[in-house]
Amino acid sequence: MREEVSLAKRVKSSNARKAVRRSLIYLFLIAGGVTMILPFLWMISTSLKSNYSIFAFDLTKMQKIQWIPHPIYWQHYIDVWKVVPFARFYLNSIFVCVVVTFGQVATSALAAYAFARLRFPGRDKLFFAYLATMMIPGSVTMIPVFTMMSAFGWIDSYKALIIPAIFSAYGTFLLRQFFMTLPRDLEDAAKIDGCSSWGIFWRVILPLSHTALATLTIFVSLGNWVSFMWPLLVTNSIEKKTLPIGLAYFQELYQYAQPEWGLLMAGSLITMVPIIIIFLFNQRFFIEGIKLTGMKG
Repeated sequence: MREEVSLAKRVKSSNARKAVRRSLIYLFLIAGGVTMILPFLWMISTSLKSNYSIFAFDLTKMQKIQWIPHPIYWQHYIDVWKVVPFARFYLNSIFVCVVVTFGQVATSALAAYAFARLRFPGRDKLFFAYLATMMIPGSVTMIPVFTMMSAFGWIDSYKALIIPAIFSAYGTFLLRQFFMTLPRDLEDAAKIDGCSSWGIFWRVILPLSHTALATLTIFVSLGNWVSFMWPLLVTNSIEKKTLPIGLAYFQELYQYAQPEWGLLMAGSLITMVPIIIIFLFNQRFFIEGIKLTGMKG
């Protein structure tokens, strides 16, 4: 009887510790979530305020910050398209993002197929050397690549924005890891039917890799959409600037005056709309991306 009571106490104590641990984890996650979402809510609130009401609070009088705009001021979402060529920035970002995404997924898939399925001398060594480039910070290679673009005469052109970005060691690694998990029996059967290496890649490998291709497509498109440093270096004219550079252009317009924070926040929110939509409808592919990079092969 005593043993049963002691066992019940230990089980109860263990459950209590688990409940406390779970509660602390939830509190930590909630605090982290609130910390991350507050700037986003402040951006929405600021974009819907007039310039006067954005800073219409007095800390000395302990006046509360106005989170909910009253009245709601929609004019910033109209003026942002007029003050700067925002539509041109948007079209540039869409064009560059689509071309870079298509090019990077295509080159990564071809390279991954070669490293995963084809046999040639030095294949594994070449793959590890290619993979080692991921450990080199982008800031290190930025100046040499810029020098090459300048020598080619591509500065301030779509070529400089697109061509250096269509090759990715990460994309090759991700797809190679997935291709390694596909059964070779399908490939052998295709060879018996007379299918070439290209036919196997196009008719067997790619149709079975929709999840991996979709994951890479989302990662590349989101990363390219918010790219700032490289477009800032290689674009000079206003006609070639992308959205992140266009947002920074607002500060140049009001360099000697108070920044138009309402316009800037409205432009930032419009810029984030595609990212938010892609993330909400494709969350599972982010999880798949984490799984794929952890595969052995």
